[in-house]
Amino acid sequence: MRLYIVDDDRNVQTILKMIIRDRNLGTLCGIAANGADALEDMPYAKPDIVIADLLMPEMDGITFVKKARALWPDTVFIMLSQVASKDMIAGAYESGIEFYIQKPINSVEVEKVVKKVEQSLIDRRTLRKVQNIFINQSDASANTGIPPVTGGYSGHASISSIRSSDGNASKTHILRLRSILQKLGISGERGSRDIIQLVDYLTEHQTRLSDATLGELCSKFSDNPKSMEQRIRRTASMGMVNLANLGLEDYSNDTFTTYANTLYNFEQVRREMDFIRGKSTRHGNVKIKSFLNALVLACTES
Repeated sequence: MRLYIVDDDRNVQTILKMIIRDRNLGTLCGIAANGADALEDMPYAKPDIVIADLLMPEMDGITFVKKARALWPDTVFIMLSQVASKDMIAGAYESGIEFYIQKPINSVEVEKVVKKVEQSLIDRRTLRKVQNIFINQSDASANTGIPPVTGGYSGHASISSIRSSDGNASKTHILRLRSILQKLGISGERGSRDIIQLVDYLTEHQTRLSDATLGELCSKFSDNPKSMEQRIRRTASMGMVNLANLGLEDYSNDTFTTYANTLYNFEQVRREMDFIRGKSTRHGNVKIKSFLNALVLACTES
């Protein structure tokens, strides 16, 4: 991974350089003392991850991240600051950062955050590649929109193993999935069982949701696919509500920082947070296909 530092404090620059070098976090591809210089340098540096200070001369970190993300949407941003204001931190997340690190800098925290961001970036790129593969296959086959699968799946008669909780219990990806659902506070929801069935199917057949509708996939598991789809949507939405509440209590909560920008879209989680606080009349929206695809990646990553 290529890392870039944007901070006007030379001591901070030096500390970050040492952490990146000593902990083998990647290649340092550039340093800038302000956002304007960084914007000029980034086309040549081509960083995967940018670590930027919140308070800088000429251009603050939030403005810098907004401008940089518009130009390089695939780059991931981590923000540093001594500011502890929740509104400032919320503004930083809204600008598009992935994580927020409180100064003074702790080398263990920097390593943990950079590695977490690196894995998130790898997952995102992998998901995009897989989606493109299946979209191309779907266009080529001009089929029903459901990506071709392997393993000889043939409908209702072959899903007894998926429906069997005993059969699922020993599967590593199912154990991970149940842990994720528990962290989201939705493991007891009726739709969680449906989510497990779909994610298990997608995992076992090494496929992703692409052009197929959720209803089409649900029809393979239920005689009433519409009800199954509604249960899944309600459960996924409940997970967002629970995450939003976690974020309101503590922006640095591990579950919040891990899943608010991977399983869900952070802007939508933020909207849900505003709804809870009475600042908005609209709930956050869940893109259910992205949610299920992200769950597949999250519970199968090594």
